[in-house]
Amino acid sequence: MKRLHIHLAVEDLDRNIEFYSSLFGSNPTVRHDDYAKWMLDDPRINFAISNRSSKLGLDHLGIQVDSDQELDSLKQQLDVTGQPIETQQGASCCYAQSNKHWILDPQGVAWETFHSLSEIPTFNKADASSDGENPYACRPVMDGSESESSCCGG
Repeated sequence: MKRLHIHLAVEDLDRNIEFYSSLFGSNPTVRHDDYAKWMLDDPRINFAISNRSSKLGLDHLGIQVDSDQELDSLKQQLDVTGQPIETQQGASCCYAQSNKHWILDPQGVAWETFHSLSEIPTFNKADASSDGENPYACRPVMDGSESESSCCGG
């Protein structure tokens, strides 16, 4: 079964946790000093916020699945688009280890398809190491994905 995923970058995490907890009528399922996530069943969504980005607002969208078989099926759908796809096996991100495929839509919005394998104690692998890894490895840099918006003061 699939679940829509939305990740927003926010400035004031506590204020946003209060707002979204009221909006959804429930507290976050996962909460850390820099991240919160609601796993909602109505609507069926994985809604996450973090204060780890300097660019506020929509960070990325995604589709979460329950198995690697479902992820393979989504990968076949991504292949049909003809767009470049970045695959990450065992990616450490957002306090979880996951298998993922990333793609950009025609507007440059990053879409993540993923199957979470387990929880981890850090936001990403770079938090736990000093080996020079990209601290924002959760969202790969793909052509156009880091460009500024052409509207709304971007």
